[in-house]
Amino acid sequence: MTAETPITASEDDGAGGKMPLLDHLIELRSRLLKSLLAIGLAFGVCLFYAEPIFSILVQPLVAAGQGKIIYTQLFEAFFVQIKVALFAAMMIAFPVIANQLWKFVAPGLYRKEKRALLPFILATPVLFTAGACMAYFVTVPVALKFLLGFQGDMGGIEQEALPSVANYLSFIMQFIMAFGVAFLLPIFLMLIERSGLLTRAQLVSARRYMIVAAFAIAAVATPPDILSQFLLAIPLILLYEMSLFAIWFTQRRRKTGAEEAPVEPLEEA
Repeated sequence: MTAETPITASEDDGAGGKMPLLDHLIELRSRLLKSLLAIGLAFGVCLFYAEPIFSILVQPLVAAGQGKIIYTQLFEAFFVQIKVALFAAMMIAFPVIANQLWKFVAPGLYRKEKRALLPFILATPVLFTAGACMAYFVTVPVALKFLLGFQGDMGGIEQEALPSVANYLSFIMQFIMAFGVAFLLPIFLMLIERSGLLTRAQLVSARRYMIVAAFAIAAVATPPDILSQFLLAIPLILLYEMSLFAIWFTQRRRKTGAEEAPVEPLEEA
């Protein structure tokens, strides 16, 4: 009888072989350079269209009734265009950055690990975009309506809002980033559960603390009016509940798959 060649874990599961540290560093440099090149190209294009991009960002301010925006320093408007172009370039180049990150990490993963991680990577831009859209179309207009409501007569003195371009850009970028990152909560919780750091039962028992934390985060990230705070806190709580349901669903699928997996008979020596 001829001895059968044993099947290694890498051949069975599809994981890549071991690489020396120097090869890892060379691979990392290559991925970083490609990501930076994508950001640079996107930045060049976005800088050319910086004014139209900023005109889109300023539409909630226009819709709130503010027809004037100023800049008080000579270089302020120029640096605002640089920030707008860089902000838009990071958004546009994100698929390339995520692809390079995946190509760097994937060779060291087993096939089942790739299948488990890929949905999270695909869901990240979708959830971030959903949060950014909610900030742009819902929360920012409500916040601006509240903040611009302080205009008017104040004891015989006319109070008028004259926001600067840099101030407004920081304001709307803060909202977009805060809501975009907040909407990544389901991915964060599911990764924690999948890694074994926390169980679903522990997350369920921490629900009351999550509600308090959601309103605390909303109080810091939004203007001091109740409506804006609810517009962030309620989605956070709903996303937490959706995460618990998604964890329950994935656990049930894993359990069902394990029960239906065929058991191979042991071969006699």
